[in-house]
Amino acid sequence: MAEIHDSAVLVSFRSVQKTYDGESLIVKDLNLDIRKGEFLTLLGPSGSGKTTSLMMLAGFETPTSGVIELGGRSLNNVPPHKRDIGMVFQNYALFPHMTVAENLAFPLSVRGINRTDSSERVKRALSMVQLDSFASRYPGQLSGGQQQRVALARALVFEPQLVLMDEPLGALDKQLREHMQMEIKHIHERLGVTVVYVTHDQGEALTMSDRVAVFHQGEIQQIASPRELYEFPSNTFVANFIGENNRLDGRLLSCDGDRCVVSLARGEKVEALAVRVGNPGDPVTLSVRPERIRLNGASESCGNRFSGRVEEFIYLGDHVRVRLEVCGAKDFFVKQPIAELDPSLAVGDVIPLGWHVEHVRALDPQPNSL
Repeated sequence: MAEIHDSAVLVSFRSVQKTYDGESLIVKDLNLDIRKGEFLTLLGPSGSGKTTSLMMLAGFETPTSGVIELGGRSLNNVPPHKRDIGMVFQNYALFPHMTVAENLAFPLSVRGINRTDSSERVKRALSMVQLDSFASRYPGQLSGGQQQRVALARALVFEPQLVLMDEPLGALDKQLREHMQMEIKHIHERLGVTVVYVTHDQGEALTMSDRVAVFHQGEIQQIASPRELYEFPSNTFVANFIGENNRLDGRLLSCDGDRCVVSLARGEKVEALAVRVGNPGDPVTLSVRPERIRLNGASESCGNRFSGRVEEFIYLGDHVRVRLEVCGAKDFFVKQPIAELDPSLAVGDVIPLGWHVEHVRALDPQPNSL
């Protein structure tokens, strides 16, 4: 990754560790620079350290060791309410006895902002989330999506330089969740505020973020733009966690520059990009995305060609997932747009298929737990 000029960095984690029992580290040696104005998502499964990292930045957790800086100064002894950070939680955390306007005015009064200025800011924040006419309602009179909008407005109303969001859309249904993803993304683009967002939903991370940091077992596995993470995963964990992925286990036969040849269990040979491999004879896992695989005649130009037996069709509206048995793997998936699917294809058919060398990555061997 290119070096970032210091003035563009808003938050720095320097060798940050967190343990609750003195033995197991929830966060291991975290070094991370967050840029001014970016939308950075911390993504990972439960227990991977992403929420703990966010809570340390917010001030609700204390690092066991290391330093967190905001705007060049250490936050280690700064209480949460003095950090100039807005927070949005999954459960909204609105005051039920206060109206929407009073909920929004609360963080302003805590900061000593006068009433005239305060009511002007509340108005602006409500209009930003399209709730102008809801000022006098109470949280209990609002839907989940409206409450989440109020929580978002409250985090933005005092114009913080940094907004932290912890699974803020987790309680919403799919359609509303997707709508709110775009709302938050557009508000971020308009305001230029820095957002650090925690989710375990990879689709959400890919949709909203400028960069995504993928966490696993307390460490960042890869930090990159959504496209780079999906197309160029740096290890097997990232390849499996982001999007759908076909995995083939084999052993490294030879390497030549950035290309390598891998031998599969039944002896088939695959030419691949050598991304994270050891020495000849070492185990490797091949990763190839389902939409990169070509069937029948379309496979003729591919560097890697095999045959597969069709096991199942899974219809998903705009595309079909075809499950095949390929090279001994029974759950090998191909994604085909409806318009490109051969209507005569049937379960039991044995067909040629293939993929280009640049679309298959040779990575570290997957642990059996994956």
